[in-house]
Amino acid sequence: MSNILIIKHGSLGDLIQANGAIKDIKKSFKSSKLFLLTTRPYLEFMSECPYLNGVILDKRSPRWNLFYLFNLKKSLKRYNFTHIFDLQNSSRTKFYKNFIIKNAVWSSSATSLNEGEKISEFNKESVLDRMEQQLKKSNISAENVKNVDISWCIKDVSRNLKQYTNDEYILIFPFCSKKNQQKKWPYFQELIIKIRELFKNKYSILIAPGPNEIEEAKKLNAKIVLNNDKPVSIGHLISLIYNSKYVVSNDTGPAHACTHLKKKGLVLFGSHTSPEKVNIGNNNFRPIVTKNLPDLKVLEVLKEISKDLN
Repeated sequence: MSNILIIKHGSLGDLIQANGAIKDIKKSFKSSKLFLLTTRPYLEFMSECPYLNGVILDKRSPRWNLFYLFNLKKSLKRYNFTHIFDLQNSSRTKFYKNFIIKNAVWSSSATSLNEGEKISEFNKESVLDRMEQQLKKSNISAENVKNVDISWCIKDVSRNLKQYTNDEYILIFPFCSKKNQQKKWPYFQELIIKIRELFKNKYSILIAPGPNEIEEAKKLNAKIVLNNDKPVSIGHLISLIYNSKYVVSNDTGPAHACTHLKKKGLVLFGSHTSPEKVNIGNNNFRPIVTKNLPDLKVLEVLKEISKDLN
């Protein structure tokens, strides 16, 4: 029985999107064991993925840390991987190909180009289009790449929810990573007030903040969902999305979950990228696109929410 390695370090949205490809790889290597190399924030989450036989931690220490690289190489060598599927396609994973895992069949962006295609052209395609092409170039039937199923991580969160609401709820994701502040719509506090006014407090407004978002969440007029004063797990977070009546989100990790759960809601985009490029949005989870996010008015967003919920 051979061992296969998939590399996907993050982020949350990328790991969610990769589930379809992981499922396809598993179907093509039914008699093999499938492992994922990822980073600590996603270790617990992906350890529950039914398509994987194991998850390996990569601390992603600096490449000048030769002691770490030596131990990583030694650890991975024990698995004797026959195939590597690099779904991260970063400078780090290119380094791994050249120096850490050399004796395996390697699938990456570089091995997935059509004849005459340049990597710059390939990278203009959407995330899932690129992933689909990568699998097909490796002779894998890409049936699930664009049909991502994350139902495996849905949990019963009713006990936790009772601490915050007995009503139907609207889930808000008003944050984004510090390095991507251009993705952040600045008027969620005003939107929360208008939602309460419009629906006469029919819906509770919940926020499930990440590790660095709790203090900022306290400034908003909404109920903060935590687990012993800490952020809920990723599986718990996705279950909150699944059970919600509606979601309003920036272009951030949970928006990918909303898309693949076909959750009713809105996702807000500025000019930083397009919904098509990152494969966020569908007929249920609808993108609102504007050139400049701060120019998007609260009443415009409220109007779209009203269309969906009235």
